[in-house]
Amino acid sequence: MVRTAAPSTPKPTWHQVFVGMLPAIVTHAKISFRHLRPDARAEAIQEVVCNACCAIARLAELDKLDLAYPSALARFGVAQVNDGRKVGCKLNVRDVLSPHCQRRKKVVVERLDHYDADEDAWREILIEDRHAGPAETAAARIDIGLWFATLPRKKRRIAETLATGEATKTAARKFCVSAGRISQLRREFENSWQEYLGEPVFA
Repeated sequence: MVRTAAPSTPKPTWHQVFVGMLPAIVTHAKISFRHLRPDARAEAIQEVVCNACCAIARLAELDKLDLAYPSALARFGVAQVNDGRKVGCKLNVRDVLSPHCQRRKKVVVERLDHYDADEDAWREILIEDRHAGPAETAAARIDIGLWFATLPRKKRRIAETLATGEATKTAARKFCVSAGRISQLRREFENSWQEYLGEPVFA
């Protein structure tokens, strides 16, 4: 009996794109973790690659592969590693973004662009949700991180600050701009996030 080779699984469309970006992503990771011991540095670099791979796969799933740039994927991967987030690993029960915490505490993180009219701020809202799965939460976390990575550096810092619920006046003082400018940026960030998700943007 002649043994035939099993048919190979076709590679996803984003795979070749990602392979082409790998040298730049690895270089960015090496520079970011140059202060670590050789073994820790090597592990951190591999974690960056894994996070970047998950991110580009998610972009492909959203039909947004055109947003995949080596620098943005590398920054996202480094940020994930610095935050202690390893692909496929659970985090502790006190971290609400950890699948372990979500199962134990029955919480899920809603969209970052939830607008609180009373506080004039976006907030990361925790709600009870017994049906939310870790995969959905992980996808949302990747989306948010990738969206942040599309913003210029200063705007990204402002957006990250506002996403924590910082008040307009406090953010204005922190970044040495007017409160009116912060309010303007809130609307800009909201429209940018909705556009990133493929949702209609209303003037």
